[in-house]
Amino acid sequence: MVLLKTKKELSEYLNTLGENEKLGLVPTMGALHQGHMSLVSKAISENEYVIVSVFVNPTQFNNQEDLEKYPKTLKADMTLLSSISGQTAVFVPSVKEIYEKSAVPNTYDFDGLDTVMEGEFRDDHFNGVGTIVELLLRIVKPDNAYFGEKDFQQLQIIRKMVQLQNISTTIVGCPIVREKSGLAMSSRNERLPKKIRKKAAIIYKVLLSAKTKFGMKSAVFVREWVQQEFKKHTDFKLEYFEIAAIDTLTPILEKQKNVKYRAFIAVYANEVRLIDNIALN
Repeated sequence: MVLLKTKKELSEYLNTLGENEKLGLVPTMGALHQGHMSLVSKAISENEYVIVSVFVNPTQFNNQEDLEKYPKTLKADMTLLSSISGQTAVFVPSVKEIYEKSAVPNTYDFDGLDTVMEGEFRDDHFNGVGTIVELLLRIVKPDNAYFGEKDFQQLQIIRKMVQLQNISTTIVGCPIVREKSGLAMSSRNERLPKKIRKKAAIIYKVLLSAKTKFGMKSAVFVREWVQQEFKKHTDFKLEYFEIAAIDTLTPILEKQKNVKYRAFIAVYANEVRLIDNIALN
């Protein structure tokens, strides 16, 4: 396991790799769990070398308190990564190393992908995401980069950014990894009290029921049903539930033939914000 802290160290490491050997990148903000490990494992299976970046990106947080509370567990992260075989290096730059002068996000035209759902509640969030991913892709120059479908809106926006900026890296989406209860794995889950974490399985249960109902009922009916369900569970506050076409991410009122849809949800459990989604067809 190689630990790299500067762009210079990273460049020197990249120069040791063979020209015809594929390089995969798994961008993370640390506090790694088995969801991250599934991304790393897939990257190892598809590339000769893999770089895992660990960087808590300040430009994608619209809530300063959320940024300050984000867990930093590098020692545990390194231990977890070392348990997976493969030619893996870990890139752990400082904010100054990445942004040099000031941590200010670029502005992108994501064609409306960024204005709905997460974008409606998190100002400038996706400009921050696009900025850090673009910087990492240009620094590392990987053949493939791996992202989880738990953040499906983010995944689609990253694909759009790569297209806009003419970056040759292939963006690979990977399935959501869940806890035994069905709760989508997230670093934020560690902030949940045990009792609430167990009850949070309701999020996935509601998504599964919504998927079943979507096969028989209208999108409006399903949306209203989900809203009523969460009124029964006072430990949780529903921020949004939307059904959207996967290509435009625009919430729908009526279903159309030959269009793929997903259901997206954001819920507050205590003060912890959880997101999830599910393919509907």
